[in-house]
Amino acid sequence: MAEPRPIPFHPEQFLQRTQAHHGGILGIGYRAHGADWAELDLPWKHELVGDPASGVLASGPIVALMDMATSVAVWMKRGGFVPHATLDLRVDYLRPARSGATVIGRGECYRLTRAIAFVRGIAHDGDPDDPVAHVAGTFMSTGATP
Repeated sequence: MAEPRPIPFHPEQFLQRTQAHHGGILGIGYRAHGADWAELDLPWKHELVGDPASGVLASGPIVALMDMATSVAVWMKRGGFVPHATLDLRVDYLRPARSGATVIGRGECYRLTRAIAFVRGIAHDGDPDDPVAHVAGTFMSTGATP
């Protein structure tokens, strides 16, 4: 099977076009990117709070943020969009995000093979030296050409 050809990928435009989908509904937005990394953000919204008494965001939206940030990092490293599936995304949830704070997710694709991408990243709420979560995972190209 021939390796799928990447479709040109622009992360900011991609996130703008997908506002009606899961990430957009959560409020995930673009911040910055490089050749093998992407930084996205998740603004605090009352609808995403897991514990109303504390105002702390639920962990699910943070996991979704990191899945998206690491996915975008893979597409940056691959040189374009190729469909893939999350095989594994380990999330070490270190502490709750501060109530009212935007969570920033930075994903990096540090190794890429023909079919597998290896990623890592952090989520923080303003201080990267005090992370909310660390992630590590793998994605597998589906082999489909869009």
